[in-house]
Amino acid sequence: MQIHESAEDYLEKILMLKEAKGVVRSIDIANAMGFSKPSISIAMKHLRENGYIVMDEDNYISLTRKGAEIATRIYNRHRTLTEFFTKLGVPQEVAEKDACKVEHDLSPESYQALKDHLEEL
Repeated sequence: MQIHESAEDYLEKILMLKEAKGVVRSIDIANAMGFSKPSISIAMKHLRENGYIVMDEDNYISLTRKGAEIATRIYNRHRTLTEFFTKLGVPQEVAEKDACKVEHDLSPESYQALKDHLEEL
């Protein structure tokens, strides 16, 4: 199943917030991503309907196994790309932004080659 880049971004952000805060609500995602609460609510509804997240009775959001796999893949790509760019001398803030742009579109082959190269450094 093809997942949209925006959905990958939401899943990645949920994972990052869960690691940082322990629990995640829609308002946390809205604040972290700079989107309105209604926009996040719609996105969470779609992620829930597609089996990527679950929400408990207190409206805390958790990733399903399927959602966690995607979030982890994207987050690992993000961290690896950020590290690569900073080792090239790119400032951290720029490296983070560029990693966000590249993490979704980089082929598995190019990503693996980049990872292998980083390990050699």
